[in-house]
Amino acid sequence: MVHQHSSQRCLSMSRYEEDIAVTSLLAPRLTYFVTVARHEHVTRAAHELGIPQSTLSRAIVRLEQDLGVALFARIGRTVSLTTAGRTFLASAERALGEIARAADSVQQDADPASGKVAFGFLHTMGSETVPGLIRGFRVDHPNVRFSLVQNYGEAMLERLRAGELDLCLTSPVPDAPDLVTRRLDEQRLRLVVPDDHRLAGRKRIRLAEAADETFVTLEPGYGLRRITDDLCAEAGFTPRVAFEGEEAETLRGLVAAGLGVALLPPPAVARPGVVELTVTAPRAVREIGVAWLDGHPDTPPVAAFKRFLLSRRGRLIPEL
Repeated sequence: MVHQHSSQRCLSMSRYEEDIAVTSLLAPRLTYFVTVARHEHVTRAAHELGIPQSTLSRAIVRLEQDLGVALFARIGRTVSLTTAGRTFLASAERALGEIARAADSVQQDADPASGKVAFGFLHTMGSETVPGLIRGFRVDHPNVRFSLVQNYGEAMLERLRAGELDLCLTSPVPDAPDLVTRRLDEQRLRLVVPDDHRLAGRKRIRLAEAADETFVTLEPGYGLRRITDDLCAEAGFTPRVAFEGEEAETLRGLVAAGLGVALLPPPAVARPGVVELTVTAPRAVREIGVAWLDGHPDTPPVAAFKRFLLSRRGRLIPEL
């Protein structure tokens, strides 16, 4: 009955669980097996491994029992690989090689001088802000490597939670129990209109004055879209949207083409065909902050870059 219960439990295991179970049995013994195979002598292999010969012999026997196949032919104190043993040796060496390469990779990524930072940032931070940050950080950390991801806020937060990013610059600054966030700066938004628009001669505008305009905006899910909708609601209207895009400079180009108006951060370089108006009411700004996963330990290069970002509070956005 006990055997039957055990068999039913094994049959109910998922393929993933079966793989984990097999790996947990085999992995600790692969080094033992490869060392014995290389020496073809248990005593010499035990000496190299620094373990008693009896311990090594029992481990090899258990490995063969778990596999259900003889890996070695024993002749006195020497051993030689069977056909099955030679097949298993090739795969075992590849597996140990992959483990060694993985260990070397994570150790390199954590190296204080030359490790890696996985850093995400908004599209609108890509032309000036992020290059300036990396340039400034590399003054004191010239060999630190960056894995950069440029995306909208929610997508970056998903990758942060998945462990694919160490830090990200985002807006609005998220409020979530699993994240740690720090506000770094704010950026004024402008109402961008075509240069032949009825409002183009103005320098300042109340957003309510644009209630009858057609807007071009970012797609729902983008932080700047949410800010645009909130500001328009505060001004007493819902924007009439002609186009939803993925990149702020595309919107600026469509404004120049006369498709509509847009609420956008200042451009890195002035674009012809548009006029950018200061919004006096409501206060049109977006907060920009850095986020990381709560409780996630930092490698030395990530900790150094985090300290650098926090030191840039109030000076994150370059003056244009």
